[in-house]
Amino acid sequence: MNSCRDNGKDEPQRDNASETAAQAVDKAKGIIVTVKEYLSEMVKERSGGISERIYTIPLRAVKKAPRWKRSNRAIRLILEYLERHTKSDRIVLDSGINVKVWERGSKKPPSKIRVRVTEKKGVITAVLLE
Repeated sequence: MNSCRDNGKDEPQRDNASETAAQAVDKAKGIIVTVKEYLSEMVKERSGGISERIYTIPLRAVKKAPRWKRSNRAIRLILEYLERHTKSDRIVLDSGINVKVWERGSKKPPSKIRVRVTEKKGVITAVLLE
C-alpha cells in the first residue's frame, strides 16, 4: 500500500538524527559562505565609491523663494541634493545644468532635472542627462 508521501520515488533513508543535523549544518555553512561572499563583493563595490548614477532632482522647493531668486535657489538646491546623496562636499556642476536651469530666466526654473553623477579622484561631477 502506497502512502501519500511515497509517490513511488526512491528517496535515501535517513539512519539517525545526527546525520540529518550534520547535513543541515553543512547546508547552513554553505549558505553562510555564499552570503559572506556576496557581502564582501558589495563592500568592494561600495569602497570604490560611486562610479556612475542617475538622479532626478526635484526642484519644487524653488517656489518658496521670491520669483527673482528662483534660478539661484535651484542651483543651490541641486548642490545640496548632491551633497546629501553622494556624501561629498566636492561637487562640480557642468555648464549644461546651469544653462538648463536659467533657460527660461530667473523666474521660471524647471520643476525637476535629471543629472548623471560620476566620481573621479574624490570629485563628484554632475552632467545634464537630457
